[in-house]
Amino acid sequence: MKILVDKDTNVLVQGITGNQGTFHTEAMLAFGTKVVAGVTPKRGGQEVHGVPVYNTIKDAKEKHKIDATVIFVPAKFAGGAINEAIDNDIPIVVCITEHVPVWDAARAVKRAKEKGITILGPNTPGLVSTDGCKLGIMPNSIFKPGPVGVIARSGTLSYEVIWNLTNDELGQTTCVGIGGDPSHGLGFVEGLEMFEKDPNTKAIVLIGEIGGSEEEHAAEYIKEHVTKPVVAFIGGRQAPPGKKMGHAGAIVSGGKGTAASKIKVLEEAGVGVARLLSEVPELVKKKLS
Repeated sequence: MKILVDKDTNVLVQGITGNQGTFHTEAMLAFGTKVVAGVTPKRGGQEVHGVPVYNTIKDAKEKHKIDATVIFVPAKFAGGAINEAIDNDIPIVVCITEHVPVWDAARAVKRAKEKGITILGPNTPGLVSTDGCKLGIMPNSIFKPGPVGVIARSGTLSYEVIWNLTNDELGQTTCVGIGGDPSHGLGFVEGLEMFEKDPNTKAIVLIGEIGGSEEEHAAEYIKEHVTKPVVAFIGGRQAPPGKKMGHAGAIVSGGKGTAASKIKVLEEAGVGVARLLSEVPELVKKKLS
């Protein structure tokens, strides 16, 4: 069973001719991803690393089967890019772009949900299945196939945790970045549900941070519905109230969304919470033993 994507997923890259699109398309291909087409308006007919470029998704779909798209376009165009993917019924939309206007993201997420389309992001590092499919910017070298599912709000924290797991001989099934913006698509609860159903995933690592209430909702869901061992790390223990830390969504306001409050509810749900990133592999091993 796959979590969203696998080695057979046919991938489209929106914004493939830009600096980021070109660079990360090469890395995705090197990982084994089946990048079948790219889209950049007015650049149709070109190729990027052997991948044909089209003016629109509609043009690309006439020539290729497309299962998922990954978006590398500037923030002011990202809402339009997401909506183009939704209009063309692409089942999975991964938006890497940061600083997407909240209203643009909220409208797109609502439209996608109405059509049964899964959005990751905006402001996500992407999605990786270790059997050979990467959509996004995660470093190729940190992954190793294995039994641990990872779901994270923070890209850089997830890289650290995945690298620590790999170095401790704990490979991964799928790694999902949900994005650090206040308004985004797939969240912790949906990801936990997918990992719970996946027979190849034996343990789950949740990487959260201050701000919002997603980790609290995740704790409630874990308590009621997750039978697999869960380990968590929450970034921002020392963050002062009212100050944004890293992501747009990582801000404590009104005394809610602190690291301490999140850690408390997760531990009450039976989750092992690591104090340091380096402690995650040991906690996973204890949970699996």
